[in-house]
Amino acid sequence: MEFFLEEGKQVHGKSSTLILPALSIGNVGQLAVDLLVSTMRATRIGYLDDPFVLPCIGNNAYEPFPHGEIALPLEVYESTSNAVTLVQQRSPVIKGKMVDFAKNLADFIATYGKMHVVLLSSLDFGRWQQIDTSSGSQIHYLSSTNDDGTDDKCEQMGWRRLQEYDPQQRRWKYLSTLTEAKATPEDDLPFDEELEEGDYLPSLPFASLFTFLKAKGVKVTCLFCYCSEGDNIADAFNLAEATGKLLGLSPGGEGIQWQVPFSWKSVYGPPPDLSIF
Repeated sequence: MEFFLEEGKQVHGKSSTLILPALSIGNVGQLAVDLLVSTMRATRIGYLDDPFVLPCIGNNAYEPFPHGEIALPLEVYESTSNAVTLVQQRSPVIKGKMVDFAKNLADFIATYGKMHVVLLSSLDFGRWQQIDTSSGSQIHYLSSTNDDGTDDKCEQMGWRRLQEYDPQQRRWKYLSTLTEAKATPEDDLPFDEELEEGDYLPSLPFASLFTFLKAKGVKVTCLFCYCSEGDNIADAFNLAEATGKLLGLSPGGEGIQWQVPFSWKSVYGPPPDLSIF
């Protein structure tokens, strides 16, 4: 993985926290990062190039001007006022290469001295086994702070640790073995390809990122919401607000006016021509 700094931009050393999405159902993590970048008016300082991410190109997601500025698969933004770096991923990882991508990204993050990574992602509502709304919050979390995935600060926020997380489950243990220097994802799996009930979480992109970052000694906090495919903008707001509260960012403060990204205005196309009715 290579980092390309844009002409005239610089990396600010005070930013030790990184926010990035882990692609999943409904693209909620990516939408939340878009919302944070837009609201904090973060500046794009460069982009990442990795052989395991599919290429893509698009219009500027945040402003209609200047003309000709394009969006790329892995973009790096900085908000100096909030001392955070954000990475936006706009295209998926090549099938079967998630472990390789996670290793490359973890190496890059550790090299650049990031101390805390916040992963934003979503989970399939259809697989939510134990629905509990007693806390009033629909945010779930997973932290590298303790071996069981708990974190005192997240608990104080009223969030629930991901109950299905079991570091002794076979696929979580398999991911951990891949962080060792001699292990490769081509090694034979210690089990057949049939997915069991506990295999869902460690098969998702966030699991590889979480495992490899944790192995590098980087603190990782994953924030999730359960959702279905469709209009998940409300879920993106919830996830962005949770991120702001966790890190004490200004967008998470009371009364902050969220700035909807320019690209969201056409997410479902133009309104219908009323003359057809």
